[in-house]
Amino acid sequence: MPKFETVRTVKHSPDQMFDLVADVEKYPEFLPLCERLEVRSRQERDDKSLLIADMTVAYKMIRETFASQVLLRPTDNEIDVKYLEGPFRYLDNRWTFEPNGANGANVRFFIDYEFKSRMLGMLMGSMFDFAFRRFAQAFEERADRIYGVPAPVA
Repeated sequence: MPKFETVRTVKHSPDQMFDLVADVEKYPEFLPLCERLEVRSRQERDDKSLLIADMTVAYKMIRETFASQVLLRPTDNEIDVKYLEGPFRYLDNRWTFEPNGANGANVRFFIDYEFKSRMLGMLMGSMFDFAFRRFAQAFEERADRIYGVPAPVA
């Protein structure tokens, strides 16, 4: 039952960081272990979007695909991910993006999961733990590449 939570202070706005994390189709370009991500469906309602997505993660000879429901709430700057099917017993993932000073944000990343198979958990567990610890950093580095590194305030 691994669980991980982190808060990173970044020099990009909450809206920019939300947009970056919400752009799930780009994950294979920069996210550790993410080999493929395909959006099966997308529904827009009011100010929310609901996606069903398949993500394939790979490490050495192991490849696993799992489906998730992704709820994008831009007006709240929150993203909730619920597990649907695949190698996990459960997976709960949440992102929140809060203002922090002039154009900065606190990015909160939380994930709680457990593999169905003890063997797969032993094989992939440490790699998933490493990858999840790198997720927030990977998004911050991508934000710097896309939005630029803000100049220091003098």
